[in-house]
Amino acid sequence: MTESLQRLIAETRYVFFDFDGPICRLFAGHSAEDIARAQVKWLKDRGPFGLLTDRERNHPDPHGVLSAVARRHPKSDLVAELEEWLTQKELEAVPTAWPTEFADPLIRTWVAVGTRLAIVTNNSARTVTSYLESQGLLECFAPYIYGRSKDLELLKPHPHTLNRALNVLGAAPDSTLMIGDAPSDCEAARSAGVSFLGYARDPTVAKELLKAGTAPGHIVGSLKPVLQIVRGRA
Repeated sequence: MTESLQRLIAETRYVFFDFDGPICRLFAGHSAEDIARAQVKWLKDRGPFGLLTDRERNHPDPHGVLSAVARRHPKSDLVAELEEWLTQKELEAVPTAWPTEFADPLIRTWVAVGTRLAIVTNNSARTVTSYLESQGLLECFAPYIYGRSKDLELLKPHPHTLNRALNVLGAAPDSTLMIGDAPSDCEAARSAGVSFLGYARDPTVAKELLKAGTAPGHIVGSLKPVLQIVRGRA
């Protein structure tokens, strides 16, 4: 455990978790790439396939496809239907989602030592609530679950969900930590003025987080060292 990681945890009174990654692998049973491809087919079947560039048609992230359509047809019925379609796919994935190792005990331990938690995610809040309920973790976060809104311009890296959580909890940014696994999480945390801890399940994710400006000492490949530090505060 690095000294900088211990200091980061020691200064934390509020923790904002991204959902898909740090808490679970939502699409473990069927990959996010498959969902993105299905989105593209959904658009093709309805006609506006030309809305997407070649790169966007092969985007590995379902939120990337959703955002691309929203940029070209903001607040349209098409965007609302596509967002609801994605929400249904997320909800269908909940029963086969894989809990991230050490996430459940970390969440419970942080609550036990008096830290207040929130979820800030580009996933649907309905999906998050369903998963947390299935794991017996809902009371650790509710009602502070801030997910994808109908205004898709507010998806991370926009700090909208973080700012909502800060305001409702009355949290000071300098005592708040966000845990995420994507450059957009890092950027949103920076914009909101909160500290950031990168969860990198593989070297590729770690490189992306470093490129986004995450400090090397603030990237972990496992939540185990974080859990050990928090347990030391009990």
